[in-house]
Amino acid sequence: MKNNIAGCHIVDLPKVHNRAGNITAIENRLHAPFDIKRVYYLYDIPGGEDRGGHAHRALQQLIIAVSGAFDVKLNDGNNIQTFHLDRPYFGLYIVSGIWRELLNFSSGAIALVLASEVYDSNDYIRDYSDFIKFKNEF
Repeated sequence: MKNNIAGCHIVDLPKVHNRAGNITAIENRLHAPFDIKRVYYLYDIPGGEDRGGHAHRALQQLIIAVSGAFDVKLNDGNNIQTFHLDRPYFGLYIVSGIWRELLNFSSGAIALVLASEVYDSNDYIRDYSDFIKFKNEF
């Protein structure tokens, strides 16, 4: 389970356009590469603020900027890559075992997170040195 950044990528979500507006629908194992068991969103984050700063042992995520923009900085213990999210029809798929930070939120941004598991506090790695130990176990 030595997941790395190479497993993380932008997912092009379907966008159906008509004169009344656009719609994007996301389905399990079709657009999200896992069964969605939890959905949450981050909002009312002051412009320029950061969130995250943790990893997950097993959980996978698809993160979408449904409004505004923000950066997602990923770290697998060896490599670091930053993705800029600013379109509601692009999602960032994050495999398990990746340290993530959400940075540079624009004012009014909303981050939608689709997760492969229900909330489990034991799945979180909140200390970076513990994350490095976790990565070195495999």
